[in-house]
Amino acid sequence: MKTSIAKAMLLVSLVACQPPTENNSNHSNTTKMEQTAEKSAIEKLLFAYRDALNSSDVNKVLSLYSADGVFMPSNAPSAIGQEQVKASYTFVFNSIQLTIEFFIDEINISGDFAYARTTSKGSTLIHANGQTVPEENRELFVLQKVKGEWKIARYMFNKMK
Repeated sequence: MKTSIAKAMLLVSLVACQPPTENNSNHSNTTKMEQTAEKSAIEKLLFAYRDALNSSDVNKVLSLYSADGVFMPSNAPSAIGQEQVKASYTFVFNSIQLTIEFFIDEINISGDFAYARTTSKGSTLIHANGQTVPEENRELFVLQKVKGEWKIARYMFNKMK
């Protein structure tokens, strides 16, 4: 009996030490390719958001948010859902004009959810007084895949300086 158990343990150990089969290798490559494609789609979303901010395009911003998306700006109340998000960005774009660049620090994906950590840097034109001031923020995006497309589910930012 002890010999049979020892042989079984040896067999399991040998199998575990074998290199991955072609199927396992292909699965791993497919998973890596899918992750790369998903990260590329998220990067595209983030840069589309940057472009919408720089052009003060409320409708473009709204198209990037999920239906129940939440915008959590610094020093302002959270905007929840499309109507409030629209009102919030309308107020922002009526007050300022952004000229920023986004830098992606991290993207993590788990199923239909992901988060992205970014920084942005540029300038802000304040419409009320015509003054242009430096702009520098760090941002956190929670993203959700909705009907095969990545959307902003939650977004918050704060000043770095």
